[in-house]
Amino acid sequence: MGFVTIYFSLGSNLGIREKNIVTAISLMDKAFGCRCVTLSKFIETKPMGFTGGKFLNAVALYKVLMQEGAVEKGALDVLDKVKAIERSMGRTDEPEYDADSKRIYHSRIIDIDILFYGNERIDNERLTIPHKDIENRPFVMVPLKEIAEPSLMEAFPEYFE
Repeated sequence: MGFVTIYFSLGSNLGIREKNIVTAISLMDKAFGCRCVTLSKFIETKPMGFTGGKFLNAVALYKVLMQEGAVEKGALDVLDKVKAIERSMGRTDEPEYDADSKRIYHSRIIDIDILFYGNERIDNERLTIPHKDIENRPFVMVPLKEIAEPSLMEAFPEYFE
C-alpha cells in the first residue's frame, strides 16, 4: 500500500456551478476515503469547441491510498469512481464524435477528468494520462499551476515551462 498523488480537473456550466463542483468534491472524498488535499480557486471560462454557458473550473489534488503494483488498474478504478460520480450528479451524455473522429462537446452539470496519476504515463483505450491536450487548455492549466507540487513540475516539466 502506498499513496498516489492524483490531480483532477472539475468543470460545470449547468445549474449552480459552484455547488456542483463542491458536491463533486464531497462525493470524491467519500469515494476515495480521504479529503481533498488542495483545491484551486474557481475560474470562469468560455466553453471550448462548442456554444454554451460559461464554465466554472477548478483543479483538485488528492493523495489516495492505493495497492502497490498494478498502476493502470488503480488508475482505471479511479476513472470508474469519477464517472460514477458524474452519473450520480445527473450527467447523462456519452462521448460523441463527428465524421472526422473529433470529439463533440456539450454543456454538462459536472465534468471530472484525471489530469495526472502520480508520475505515471498511461495510454489505453479508456484512459490517457497525462490528460490529452491539457497544455492548450487554460481552464485546466491556470488552476493546475496554482496548486501543482514541485514533484509534479519535476516529473512533467513540459507542462510547466
